[in-house]
Amino acid sequence: MPTPWTLDPDRVFSPVPNVRARARDLYAGIADLPILAPHGHVEPALLANPDARFGNPAELFIIPDHYVFRMLYSQGVPMESLGVPRQDGGPVETDPRKIWRTFCEHFHLFRGTPTALWLKAELVDLFGVDVAPSGETADAIYDVIDAHLQSDAFTPRALFERFGVETLATTDPAAGDLSLHAQMQAEGLPVIPTFRPDAAMNLADPSWRTTLDVLGERAGVMIDSLDTFREALRVRRAHFAAHGAKASDHGIISSFVAPIEESDLQELFDHGLAGTATQEEAEAFHAHMVFEMAGMAVDDGLVMQLHVGSSRNHHQAVFDRFGLDKGADIPVAMDFTYGLHALLNRYGSEPNFRLITFTLDESTYGRELAPLAGHYPALRLGAPWWFFDSVLGFDRYLDAVVETAGIYNLAGFNDDTRAFASIPTRHDVWRRAVANWLAGKVERGLVEAEDAPEMAHWLAYGAAKSAYRLDD
Repeated sequence: MPTPWTLDPDRVFSPVPNVRARARDLYAGIADLPILAPHGHVEPALLANPDARFGNPAELFIIPDHYVFRMLYSQGVPMESLGVPRQDGGPVETDPRKIWRTFCEHFHLFRGTPTALWLKAELVDLFGVDVAPSGETADAIYDVIDAHLQSDAFTPRALFERFGVETLATTDPAAGDLSLHAQMQAEGLPVIPTFRPDAAMNLADPSWRTTLDVLGERAGVMIDSLDTFREALRVRRAHFAAHGAKASDHGIISSFVAPIEESDLQELFDHGLAGTATQEEAEAFHAHMVFEMAGMAVDDGLVMQLHVGSSRNHHQAVFDRFGLDKGADIPVAMDFTYGLHALLNRYGSEPNFRLITFTLDESTYGRELAPLAGHYPALRLGAPWWFFDSVLGFDRYLDAVVETAGIYNLAGFNDDTRAFASIPTRHDVWRRAVANWLAGKVERGLVEAEDAPEMAHWLAYGAAKSAYRLDD
């Protein structure tokens, strides 16, 4: 008989009695706050159709979640056996029960990871699973989840309401069709787009010319010059804002964001049109255009998010076989002090400019980002991202930045997830970690006891609402 699987109500909290008791009290005050999800990767189509359903447990938990298949792949489990689609349409496992069995047989690989914390909470809290996943329990757990997914209470729309999501932002290409967002908003669903122009600014991408054609068509602009390219981006930004967008999002390898001379920029653009742009030229063009996006943000008020410090698709063979976002994004060292110098000197004190930075280089938290955020009015620090979206990652982040930047220069939390069912769990882990961190500070005399509940509320809810201007 398997050992009953239950959730520890004090998970994440300190074993020190005084700290744990205070953490419980602080957490109770924020546990049921609405969820703000201002950055993530949920597909709009998932929520747009009120009759949509999740196909099966494998499609919900495994196939879309690189946190899951990345760990199994690291231990030699082929992605094909987990149903991850191949770029060439080649054969992969299509039997969801077999995929689920493979996952359960390797569930022990997640021990000690935040993924285990999320998955356990989802399985126990959401689906009522009461045994740990294993080869022996796989089929029984599959049947429990699958039965729930057939019910009206477990449609994406029903879960969205159950989760208590006040605002959810998707991430959409600059030329994206926002008709689904318009439809959802007309039906009262608080789902908004986010402007992601990276593909439109990547000169070295073989499909860049096609991307420009679609961008121009959507903007109603014939893109045949730098000026018409800029015009198309402005038109699309305005279109996104009209559909509720609050932010743009930019993924860049280097933290160096700086303008270049117009003549040099024109030459790079011409190389892109000719299909001869090198990767180095593409990165220089992208860095300049991000700088220009900051200027556009001053004009239109879209919050600018920078995701920096990830060497994307490090494993070339996996990228060639499976495409983007397959768990091979690796942190690299960053320099924000000099990298953002030009941008912050130009726009860092502009009242209408808001910049939120995310990084995979933890070493910059205390050394650079906290001092920068503690000075420039425009800058807010994004939550720990990707590998550091974890209990200890949150502790390290708060320890590194709060003494210098305070809590009111932080952007709160966002789940940044593709795994829909994990949204409330990820926010819950952040709230538990915040409550525990504050409890420890109170017990050490570093935070006043009467201030801690307000600080917890800010970090769990108010900071994201303020940083992303969700009240505007």
